[in-house]
Amino acid sequence: QVQLVESGGGLVQPGGSLRLSCAASGSFLRVESMGWYRQAPGKDRELVARISSTGSTNYAGSVKGRFTISRDNSKNTVHLQMDSLKPEDTAVYYCSADIVTVVGAIYHTTLHWGQGTQVTVSA
Repeated sequence: QVQLVESGGGLVQPGGSLRLSCAASGSFLRVESMGWYRQAPGKDRELVARISSTGSTNYAGSVKGRFTISRDNSKNTVHLQMDSLKPEDTAVYYCSADIVTVVGAIYHTTLHWGQGTQVTVSA
């Protein structure tokens, strides 16, 4: 069974910083792309940032230049450094990962989600 466990959310003032972390654990062959999404009250879940297994990144326009995604392949972890936070960044942040498993001789790639961590930006 694969699990994604997030940490690092909380309350921060506008202009402040937070660092989110997510670790994949369980029985699997490897982790492909990892990413962070967020969902604010009354809104759809949206992509914040993604990073491939080789380190290629892409960001939502609203966070580009303020957020940085990184990963440690040896630990199957992904991080999101969030700087210059704004009230509109307030949301539940979810970690995602495309995880490869093998059943018999067949490779399966499955999208997994973390449980979510609350980020609140408020004075």
